[in-house]
Amino acid sequence: MKQGFVKVASATPRIRVADPVYNAQVICEQAKEAAEHGAKIVVFPELCITGYTCNDLFLQELLLEKAKEALLTIAEETGQLETLFLVGLPVDKDGRLYNVAAVLYRGRILGMIPKKNIPMYAEFYEGRHFTPGEETVTEYRLGKQVIPFGSNLLFRCEELPELILGCELCEDLWVAEPPSTSHALMGATVIANLSASNETVSKDDYRTLLIKASSARLLCGYIYTSAGEGESTQDLVFGGHDLIAENGTLLVQSARFTTGILYTDLDVLKISSERRRMGTFGKRPMKPYLTVPFSMQLTGTKLDRKFAAHPFVPEDTVERNRRCEDILSIQAFGLKKRYEHIGCKTAVLGISGGLDSTLALLVTVRTFDLLGLPRSGIIAVTMPCFGTTDRTYENACLLAKTLGTTLREVDIRESVTRHFTDIGQDMECHDVTYENGQARERTQVLMDIANKENALVIGTGDMSELALGWATYNGDHMSMYGVNAGVPKTLVRHLVAYYADTCNNAELTAVLKDVLDTPVSPELLPPVEGNIAQKTEDLVGPYELHDFFLYYMLRCGYAPDKVYRIARETFEGKYDDPTIRKWLKNFYRRFFTQQFKRSCLPDGPKVGSVALSPRGDLRMPSDACARIWLDQLEEI
Repeated sequence: MKQGFVKVASATPRIRVADPVYNAQVICEQAKEAAEHGAKIVVFPELCITGYTCNDLFLQELLLEKAKEALLTIAEETGQLETLFLVGLPVDKDGRLYNVAAVLYRGRILGMIPKKNIPMYAEFYEGRHFTPGEETVTEYRLGKQVIPFGSNLLFRCEELPELILGCELCEDLWVAEPPSTSHALMGATVIANLSASNETVSKDDYRTLLIKASSARLLCGYIYTSAGEGESTQDLVFGGHDLIAENGTLLVQSARFTTGILYTDLDVLKISSERRRMGTFGKRPMKPYLTVPFSMQLTGTKLDRKFAAHPFVPEDTVERNRRCEDILSIQAFGLKKRYEHIGCKTAVLGISGGLDSTLALLVTVRTFDLLGLPRSGIIAVTMPCFGTTDRTYENACLLAKTLGTTLREVDIRESVTRHFTDIGQDMECHDVTYENGQARERTQVLMDIANKENALVIGTGDMSELALGWATYNGDHMSMYGVNAGVPKTLVRHLVAYYADTCNNAELTAVLKDVLDTPVSPELLPPVEGNIAQKTEDLVGPYELHDFFLYYMLRCGYAPDKVYRIARETFEGKYDDPTIRKWLKNFYRRFFTQQFKRSCLPDGPKVGSVALSPRGDLRMPSDACARIWLDQLEEI
């Protein structure tokens, strides 16, 4: 539970209909197994103590009494376990029968939540037996315990205040105004659903969609547990389809027609962070709620949950290709609007034979095609200097020609040499002045050609470089529209690869493939035996690590120790701990010190959930101090 990770479980036991004694036994077995695995919240199905399919047996006094005895047995048997258990049973109260979820913790029954929406359509006939639950919390006496009873019940962990549990039952989720809506608005970060959802053709797809959408809409973790084998198959079949989602993402789901326990880890601190970020989350409803506190020791959670090593890049090939097509369209339509607005018909961009300038050129070509403008209006400028290699130079030229653009070469060696003479820069001193002087000369060339041709300079720098400040201020940092500003480096590669695979041009595919195989480099230092001497990732760190850090720091609000923890687990076997720590420190240091470059970024389109524009997602002061972030890393 440290760092906000709470291990949760959906448990579907194989029960016997109308046998509470047996069912209590199998529930206890699964409860103990889940607790041993580290689960802190375990959700069992609706009416699991008796079985959902008892029908008119629910009217039998004996069954109801045995169900209550079974509940007390489960409470006693799990009394030493520091885990919340939610189990379903029928409960008679004030001459009426309710379909109830009981919340158990350390031998106590913390509360009972009655099902609010009782279905009476199609195959459902619950209204024959059960009364809709009331929101108002009253009291229910069972043995010596006085138990809160009502829909408007929440359960808060005193040691982790962000862990607040709300509960609804099956049909409650499927209605227009689910109880979980007001639960979440009142602070619940985790919603449990005890369900008995039977299987029909394609119902599982809709069920999954509903749970994902509910967790997204409510910005919560959602634990859905359904009845499975053991229920009567007189007219229906129950598949035990268990699902756990968080903020629109399905974390895990069980195979249908099985029983067992499903585990994952919910991140309640991330949920709270997301609600703080989203200012339109909603107002607290004007309803009386009772919040029941419980005390739970904060221990480290051994994570079952996996984190994507490349969070900006979908693992599924079909989804990745769709993402690439969407992003290329967003980039192109953003640039298209700018051209339509100013009436310009020409573009200028520098091409180096590297990934970023290649992507920018491909986007510009797509834009001109959308506008119906000739590609010859795209002036692709190659500017060889001291670090240019034959490989990148030839790829840049071939790329421009193959795409039908206008290739122009401006050798800047002489002008840079003269400039160094003017400012007293030793040509043998390969320092930051030596490097940045070349970058600024290239930008001056592009800007002046754009003025001469009445064109826009298209920026090539990507979001990962902006996050690290890996750009020369007023050099490659500057343009008239930055088409790659919202694209992280790990995704740039896939966009170029997607274009190569779908362009239906063998010559273009060949050059794009070679660009993909070329090491990432600014090429500002002289080559060694004709090869690139300056590899960016050797200097600034692996981009896959930096993109990982950027996503979980900025999008999820993770603290440095949490980012470090999940990075160690995610990249185990690829990067050792000192390497991850080294580049994580470098990331935070550069992210904070280089904000001044981002504060004056050119316009460019946002394409994903993370963006660095000072006019959009990141309103960060240029002189913010990184001390507390770096200090936490020192304490690890």
